[in-house]
This record gives sequence, C-alpha cells and structure tokens, in this order.
Amino acid sequence: MENKTSQEFDKVMEKCKGIFVTKMKDYGSAWRVLRTSSLTDQIYIKANRIRSIENIGVAKVDEGIIPEFIGIVNYSVMAQIQLEIGTMDQLPENLNEMYMDAGEVEKMYDKYVSRAKTLMEDKNHDYGEAWRNMRVSSLTDIILMKLMRVKQIEDNKGETFISEGVDANYYDIFNYSVFALIKLIKI
Repeated sequence: MENKTSQEFDKVMEKCKGIFVTKMKDYGSAWRVLRTSSLTDQIYIKANRIRSIENIGVAKVDEGIIPEFIGIVNYSVMAQIQLEIGTMDQLPENLNEMYMDAGEVEKMYDKYVSRAKTLMEDKNHDYGEAWRNMRVSSLTDIILMKLMRVKQIEDNKGETFISEGVDANYYDIFNYSVFALIKLIKI
C-alpha cells in the first residue's frame, strides 16, 4: 500500500507543481513579499472556502474544491521557503530585486516536497494509512485546526512550550491536502 500512496503522491504533486511553475511564469516570485502570517491567512481563506462549499454543496464561483486544495499545497511550500530564507522586511527600491530565479525557486519547491513526502511515508507507516478511511471533510477540518495552531504560534512570536513549530504544521497541512487530492482526483 505504501508504494501505491507514494505513486499517488507523485501524480498529485506533478499537477500541483505544474500549476506552481506556470504561475511563476505569469507572476514571478511576487509571493516573496508575503510574510508567513499572510501565507497562513491565504491558506485559511482556501480551507474555509472548501469547508463552506462542503457545507452548502454549491459554489457560486466556477471552481470546485480541487483547485483550492492545490492552492493549499502550493502556499504551504511557499511558506516553508519563506521560513527558510526569510521575508523581505522592506520592499527594495528596484522591485526586480525581490524576484527569485525561477530555477532556484523550483529547486526549493522540490526540496520541500521531498521532505513532505518522506514525512508522509513515515507517518503512513506508523498510522497504517488511516487517512484512507477518512472523509475529505474531516481532512478539511484538520487543516483548519492546524491553521488555528499556526496562527496561535505566530501570535506567540513562534514560541511553543511543548508543541511542534509552524514548519511541522505546514508539512501536515500540505500532506492532508495531498490526501484530499488523491481522494478527489481518484488517481
């Protein structure tokens, strides 16, 4: 089963990365201006929209929940990158200075996806792939709970007493979104 999940993960990530790379061609790395708290809020907006659509059953904007889960995956990677290299405290006078080389961003993207996959495989081993018996709506709720944790940690200036940090929660949010996409796309 682990091998199947690994293959499904790779197929989902092929789709997510394709969208990420294409948007980089359109927008560059304009997201570099976002503080991690803003990325957390962007993820929250997407997760909240998913929950709203799940509850109401209808979306007025002609996009379903699959693009939102893809957005959560990609924003989670952006957040990990920002945690590593830092957010720009001030915008440079020449805005082109804030943009990163697309090839460098893609390498960082791959690095965080690889780390998330390793974590997913380790947890799947320990938990016996329990996520396969979960509803997508439960995955959405867990993502929202993890976001509330991140917001609390951010409000506490990153300090925790016993809990994992922001980065661990971003990885979990990422992986729960991948699980939802595997279920929704039915790979």
